[in-house]
Amino acid sequence: MSEHKKLPSYLGAVLTNRCPRCREGRIFEASNPYAFGKILKMNDQCPVCGQPTEIEVGFYYGTAYVSYALTVAFSVATFIAWWVLIGFSLEDGDLRVLYWGILNAVLMIVLQPVFMRLSRSIWLSWFVKFEPRWKEKEIDKSTLERIVNEHKGGW
Repeated sequence: MSEHKKLPSYLGAVLTNRCPRCREGRIFEASNPYAFGKILKMNDQCPVCGQPTEIEVGFYYGTAYVSYALTVAFSVATFIAWWVLIGFSLEDGDLRVLYWGILNAVLMIVLQPVFMRLSRSIWLSWFVKFEPRWKEKEIDKSTLERIVNEHKGGW
């Protein structure tokens, strides 16, 4: 009887910051996003399958767009939740919109490490394909030809 380990789905792997190739290894050194000094410290490669986490120099510059989209979606979600649960009134000069804005800003500041890690995990998953038989297949080295070790982490 063979043991078959159930791997997380794409969404599960992204949300738990797992390697997109094997969906097992963690891509960040520390699992806690609030471990200051290690918020964005990534493993050079997946500890399970060996997939490099930096495909080319400046690879993670694109995460700014992903992070922006995540924070806009979060703001829209909190706005809708506030509107449904508490409501807004523009007629009587009430300050509920201001209160929502303050709460949203505080939440976004507190959740910024989570957003930054999540955006990196999403970005990497768009460029590294899931390989269910990663133990049998080598990593495609042709995609890593632009790496200069001296320039790693230069972002």
